[in-house]
Amino acid sequence: MGRMRDAVEGWAGTHGAGEEGRDGDMNQWEALEIFEREGAVQKGHFLLTSGLHSDTYVQCARVLQHPHLAESLADELAKAFQPEEVDLVVSPALGGIIIGYMVAMALRIRMVFAERAKDRLALRRGQSVSRGERALIVEDVITTGGSVKELIELVEGAGASVIGLGALIERGEDRDFKVSKSVLLRLETSAWEAADCPLCRGGVKLEAPGSRKQA
Repeated sequence: MGRMRDAVEGWAGTHGAGEEGRDGDMNQWEALEIFEREGAVQKGHFLLTSGLHSDTYVQCARVLQHPHLAESLADELAKAFQPEEVDLVVSPALGGIIIGYMVAMALRIRMVFAERAKDRLALRRGQSVSRGERALIVEDVITTGGSVKELIELVEGAGASVIGLGALIERGEDRDFKVSKSVLLRLETSAWEAADCPLCRGGVKLEAPGSRKQA
């Protein structure tokens, strides 16, 4: 996993993330160790939920299947927002449900999840966000930020406000969503549009391990 550690070091050098965090906080290296130990960081040719292709896939389910690990990671994300007044957590299905629920449990608030319907995220199954509520968005992996932007629009469209964003992992650049953001692990990994993918040109078999399936 030397290449993955190099990716984290690249983020640390560029964005000032060192090995020492606040007292008692989990640092990036500790988070990376958890994902590596559980075999969650995979190499190959993958179709991401965003529609991009990549040579790296992080299967968060391999970590979150263990309740004690999910609880530890969620507690770390929740710490950043405990001083805030938060009414609920909003997460996208499918990948964000477990970590979103665990963060909500740590904050002792309710949680709702949005599902994709007709190419848009929507609240179903009797779930709703009320006008005036303060929401925290929780994701498993941020790749392009498209789902996060949709969730912000969904919450604000209901007359509520987004007070922050928490994620286990952010791939690539440090994106600005105009809200407070806490990310446990940042990775510099390659991702391409399908038409520009060198792995496709090389004939490497494409896998779709996430919620988005091949056409």
